[in-house]
Amino acid sequence: MKKQKNKEKRPQGEDRQFMTLTGHLKELRDRLVICVICLIVTSLAGLHFAPDLVELLTDIGRTYGYSYVFLAPQELLMQYFSIALLTGVCLTVPMILYHIWAFVHPGLKKNEDILFLAAIISGLLCFIIGILFAYTIMLPFMLHFLIGISVGSQITASISVQNYISFLLTIFMIFGIVFELPVVSVLLTQMGLLKVEWMRKGRRVLIVVIFLVAALITPPDIVSQIMVAIPMVGLYELSIIICSVLMKFRKKKADEEDS
Repeated sequence: MKKQKNKEKRPQGEDRQFMTLTGHLKELRDRLVICVICLIVTSLAGLHFAPDLVELLTDIGRTYGYSYVFLAPQELLMQYFSIALLTGVCLTVPMILYHIWAFVHPGLKKNEDILFLAAIISGLLCFIIGILFAYTIMLPFMLHFLIGISVGSQITASISVQNYISFLLTIFMIFGIVFELPVVSVLLTQMGLLKVEWMRKGRRVLIVVIFLVAALITPPDIVSQIMVAIPMVGLYELSIIICSVLMKFRKKKADEEDS
């Protein structure tokens, strides 16, 4: 009778919080299955559009005089599969992020829930902005500079399709991750693991570190390194500004609550 009364007193919205370990694992399994099925379906759909996407990517280089070859019989086909899988991942990421949020949501406080949800949305938007920045600004400059090196020489550029697409996808991934810097900085400051004062005092050291990191994550040419390092420095300064504004707002709100 006591157990039955306790069940009746328990709010329905708290059922998820009292779930057993087996129940949590079952829910996690179900969410993983949904994400995997979604990934398979979107990858198959991406395979249909893979030739058009490869053509779109190679057209960027053709504008600057690039010509392409494939060195193995299966090379072009493998690029179609790679693009299809990448397309599937990109289309599935929003659903994956939703299921991550839905899984941890019941265990979060209201302010933690808002911070977590804002981090997911802003992180996804910053990643997309980073890819668009690379596609519209960085890639044309890089490709134009790199093909220009061979002008006046007897060397003709015939680029492997695999190497060319790998280069483009690497640049997209680098800039997508680099543009996450403000989101990561805000999260760390809101969690109390990073202070704006530390970011300001360590500015000179971190600029040197940024150029070293840019040298490690980019192709071995000075132009790519500089073109990655400059946006990273700009995003670092933007992170300081955003974190400063949020900390002032947080302090002001705390003072109002105390008064």
